[in-house]
Amino acid sequence: MITGNSIDTSQLAAMVGQIYWPLVRIAGLVMVAPVFGAAYVTSRIKAGLIILLTVIIIPGTDPVPAVQPLSAEALLITATQLLIGVSIGYMILLVFNAIVVGGEAIATTMGLGYALINDPSNGVQVPILSQFYTVFATLLFLALNGHHVLIELLTVSFDYLPVGTRINGDMLWTIIDWSSVLFIGALGIAIPALASMLTVNLIMGIMTRASPQLNIFSIGFPVTMTIGFVVILMTLPVVASSFESLLDQGYNTISLWLEQ
Repeated sequence: MITGNSIDTSQLAAMVGQIYWPLVRIAGLVMVAPVFGAAYVTSRIKAGLIILLTVIIIPGTDPVPAVQPLSAEALLITATQLLIGVSIGYMILLVFNAIVVGGEAIATTMGLGYALINDPSNGVQVPILSQFYTVFATLLFLALNGHHVLIELLTVSFDYLPVGTRINGDMLWTIIDWSSVLFIGALGIAIPALASMLTVNLIMGIMTRASPQLNIFSIGFPVTMTIGFVVILMTLPVVASSFESLLDQGYNTISLWLEQ
């Protein structure tokens, strides 16, 4: 309680926790989530976004437990808040990584596996085709207001998992199980192009067998690349629908994860 100019320690701890712990959860999501946590987004912008979201979200959150700031319980709450924010962002990040893996598979089939470019969002080198799909997915993510949905899920998380709630084993297993989307989603995105390129390689193999004097190696590479680019152009609508479906599955998984 406040007496004159003095403030009770427990009340001060609650006041600090009411701001600090939601900020930790929001920071965990912003640092991991796609677009928000990309390497090309400067630290100042990330810090400003974290503070802005904290100011907006805090008025709608429940009161936090009053614990000593440096106690073991306070450290456990901090770690839990960070894990919740990171988990929400990680589930959507896996969808974008599925795009990268799918692009790598297509690039390898086309013969572009060694054509690498620096990925500014992750700070690593990826095939140039993966970067093309990443940019395409990012623009589609923003066009579909995926960032708005992600912020809405973050806000709702304080209703289902208020500060002080602990993550159980079922929630951790859900995150592990969702990680399979990295390979399943990549296969769904790449399989139309992979099937087309496999058909082209089979035709070239038959041509080589039927006419051994034909130097297939001199014409095979440019033909494969040309047909590959045509296939990519034709399968972009399929990639867009697959990516949108993966995003919907990711948002549904996060919603179910929060309700556990």
